[in-house]
Amino acid sequence: MKFLVLIFTFLFSNGAYSEQEIDLEVNMKNTGLAYKNAVQAVDIEGFNTAIDKFITLIESSKKATFHKKPKMSLQGLDKVIEQARLAKKLANERGLDSAKPALKNIDGLRKKYHELHEPPGFFDLLFGN
Repeated sequence: MKFLVLIFTFLFSNGAYSEQEIDLEVNMKNTGLAYKNAVQAVDIEGFNTAIDKFITLIESSKKATFHKKPKMSLQGLDKVIEQARLAKKLANERGLDSAKPALKNIDGLRKKYHELHEPPGFFDLLFGN
């Protein structure tokens, strides 16, 4: 009986560790590196490796806790994933140059949705938003 209790304890504790909060800042830095590698890729294999890593990192970012406007943040991540998949499809069907517009859209989305999480500036703190 004790053995059975130990097994259940081990199984349930493993589940708790696998659902740990991700470090969004570190994850986003790695995502930026994968994006940069995709943009600078010189062949389809390198591009596919980089864009697949990028998509995987964005998917894992969706598990983070967003304190400000979580619904909009998740919506932005979904849009980024959609553009990354489009870029991959275009690159594999028509070549790397055809993926550039979708990659540029990703950068635009990044700028738009990063504004949601930027800390308030001096005047925002002083006078409110």
